[in-house]
Amino acid sequence: MADGRGRVVAAATDGACSGNPGPGGWGALLRFEDGSVEEFGGHDPATTNNRMELQAALELLQRLKHLPRHPDLTLRTDSKYLIDGLGSWIKGWKRKGWKTAAGKPVLNQDLWKALDAARLDDVPLTYVKGHSGDPDNDRVDQIAVAFSQGRSLELGQPSDLEQPSDDGPAPQHLVQLLSRLELADRLAGGTFSLSLVELAQLVELPLKQLELRQEPWIWRDWHVLPAEEGRWTLQRREAGSEQS
Repeated sequence: MADGRGRVVAAATDGACSGNPGPGGWGALLRFEDGSVEEFGGHDPATTNNRMELQAALELLQRLKHLPRHPDLTLRTDSKYLIDGLGSWIKGWKRKGWKTAAGKPVLNQDLWKALDAARLDDVPLTYVKGHSGDPDNDRVDQIAVAFSQGRSLELGQPSDLEQPSDDGPAPQHLVQLLSRLELADRLAGGTFSLSLVELAQLVELPLKQLELRQEPWIWRDWHVLPAEEGRWTLQRREAGSEQS
């Protein structure tokens, strides 16, 4: 069902557990073409980190099923357990009647079966290294940890879990901005190019707005330059160069 937000252009999930096993939480995030963000998460009083990773992906896929999706959409996760399980291991488990190679029952079988039923062929899983400065991965980690610890936070647009004190850590939105700026610097220093969806995530502009751009433009301290096959590159601006 379509709404004014347009298609989903980015998706991310994460799980967390205090103790492993222990109280756990999961977090999920969707970004839309108009730039809006939908966040959701949940809590389990007695679970494991792996179960929370699977639960997060399951909840997001079930939500995505009813939403229009951009063709370049991927589900970004730092869980190799989720990626390997859904991408390859599950085929062998099903052939063996949900048994491992050692003949033991597959752990978390209930969630794997639900994920197998909920998977979307047009939404592949993409691995992102945890705590590497990826803004969406950092945000869903924040949501998952908050739920695992029983802390409340405002979902929707990224927000602080707590009001910072004068001598406390920087507000979360500034931390996320710094991560994006550091990522932009790394991209500009190499030979990397970005898809339109990836660019929208980096600069936090609606995809529909970026689709209208064909000429070079400036974002903060970088020139954004069109490349081949609809991709874009970043080039750091020289000091004193004109704004546009």
